[in-house]
Amino acid sequence: MTQQSVEPKTTAEEAGSGSRVPAGRSWLDRYFHITDRGSTVAQEVRGGITTFMAMCYILLLNPLILSTPDVDKHTLGHAGLVTATALAAAASTLLMGFFGKVPLALAAGLNVSAALTTQVVPNMTWPQAMGMCVMYGVVIMLLVVTGLREMIMNAIPLPLKHAITMGIGMFVALLGLVKAGFVGKGQGGPVTLGATGELVGWPVFFFAVTLLLIFALQARNIPGAILIGIVTGTVLSLVVTKIAGLNDKDWGGLAPGLDGSAVAKPDFGLFGDVEFGGWGEIGAISVGMIVFTLVLAGFFDAMATIIGVGQEAKLADDKGRMPGLSKALFIDGAGGAIGGVSGASGQTVFIESATGAGEGARTGLSSVVTGLFFAACLFFTPLTQLVPAQVAAAALVVIGSMMMSAARHVDWNDRSVSIPVFLTVALMPFTYNITAGVGAGVISYTVIKAAQGKWREIGGFMWALSGIFLVYFALSPIESWLGVK
Repeated sequence: MTQQSVEPKTTAEEAGSGSRVPAGRSWLDRYFHITDRGSTVAQEVRGGITTFMAMCYILLLNPLILSTPDVDKHTLGHAGLVTATALAAAASTLLMGFFGKVPLALAAGLNVSAALTTQVVPNMTWPQAMGMCVMYGVVIMLLVVTGLREMIMNAIPLPLKHAITMGIGMFVALLGLVKAGFVGKGQGGPVTLGATGELVGWPVFFFAVTLLLIFALQARNIPGAILIGIVTGTVLSLVVTKIAGLNDKDWGGLAPGLDGSAVAKPDFGLFGDVEFGGWGEIGAISVGMIVFTLVLAGFFDAMATIIGVGQEAKLADDKGRMPGLSKALFIDGAGGAIGGVSGASGQTVFIESATGAGEGARTGLSSVVTGLFFAACLFFTPLTQLVPAQVAAAALVVIGSMMMSAARHVDWNDRSVSIPVFLTVALMPFTYNITAGVGAGVISYTVIKAAQGKWREIGGFMWALSGIFLVYFALSPIESWLGVK
């Protein structure tokens, strides 16, 4: 990637108090530079609503992913998770709108949530895991302030960046398949079709129907395909449950339905439930690698997404420079800390923001609108009980397939590239560990380039990173040798 974090020269809209503002313009217009960017209030409102409709599925998916018990077998309540997800999305998106002043919306990053579920909470409690989110958010903010974020982005080879995106996509898709019961751990192998080698039950049927419907809608370029698919799958499951008389046992849990009113007071029980320290048996090296994993999970897509949406909104030039880029990157990092404090995992910029830009959004006012809609969802958390987990899981598979599109950028005929990419993509889902995939890709890339005699292509940062990952993979024998275990 060649994105630049250096902002262009200021224009009249960014010049501050020294620029003259035409008379008759409202404070809203002046603050968000609506006229300067060729937009209108109506366009911004329409764009903000469109963005919310395109990404509100996160209110279903994030609680689904974070439903895993931690090391103490403690699980987070569904109502609290929905509230936390809505709260964090609203806070971070409003922050982006008011201070970043660009049409970017944030919500819980599924890659970060997946890393928390599979790598963090098996070894620590949920409050400690949320503390990790705060830490990684602070790290990213420091990287932005010091300018190291761009240096690191440039130091990691482009094929590995694409590989990390694809690997996380495969990882997220596997999570969806497991949550839906389409893939299970059976006697026939490490993973099987269903739990017993075959697909059984209505829930898997609803998952398959929803998945195929979303794919069909996407193939026809229907806007909001994911949301339409989830709503349709939910309605179908509710109708069949009623007609066929399905019960909780048939669903393997609670059958979908609304228990009481659709409106309820927000459950802020997870807010502020954050712990730092107490990692004891995990060790400093493991803690460092966990934070590094979360930084990686929320690091690479953000700049590309911000630039991509900026270009869609006609704010970025051909070099990726746009007004407020540094602020946007900083707020994206702050989203990690906001998500941790809220109990929703790290927040990141969503590519769905491009749908709002396509509707004419050009300023932060659209983000304010999106944030206000997320805030309103705080009072409608019971509605999420209508959506079966299997229906929501279909969206995870869809998002995973979308992330695999990065494969088109890889030169598969170059073995020095294709081998590290393959190892990165394959090992993330096969080991259920994002760090393992990244580590295998980094080490293999360094070794192969060195074997080819291309020492200068590797770079000092990649050598150092390879050394860190070697320690990570050999951590157990190293600790035994040192007498730690």
